[in-house]
Amino acid sequence: MGVGENGETLNINADFVAGAMAAALKAKRLVLLTDVEGVLDKAGKLISSMDRREAVSAIEDGTVHGGMIPKVKCCLEALESGVEKAHIIDGRVEDSLILELFTQHGIGTEIVGRATP
Repeated sequence: MGVGENGETLNINADFVAGAMAAALKAKRLVLLTDVEGVLDKAGKLISSMDRREAVSAIEDGTVHGGMIPKVKCCLEALESGVEKAHIIDGRVEDSLILELFTQHGIGTEIVGRATP
C-alpha cells in the first residue's frame, strides 16, 4: 500500500516496487520470493534460466501467465535498467536464497539480459 500526493491510498505491486528499487540502487541482482518454484514451462517443469528474449516470448505465447506476468515483467524492466540478473524463487524452501545464489544450478528461475548458453 502507498499514499499518493493528495493522501489517497494506492495499491502498489510489490514486485514492481522491488524492481524499481533495484534499478535505482544500481543493484547487481534482483531476487523475488514467491510461493511457486519459479517460472514454469507449459508442461509445468521449472525453467531454470532464461534470457530477456526468451522471457518476452514466454509471456507472448502464454507460457508465463497469471500472477507470474508482473513478476517477469518487473525482472525485465530491472534488467533494462542495468540489473545484471533477476531471480524468481520459492520462498517457502528453507535457505532458498542461499541455494539460488550460491549453488551451481540454483533452485528457481534466473533471468539474464544476455542470451543463455
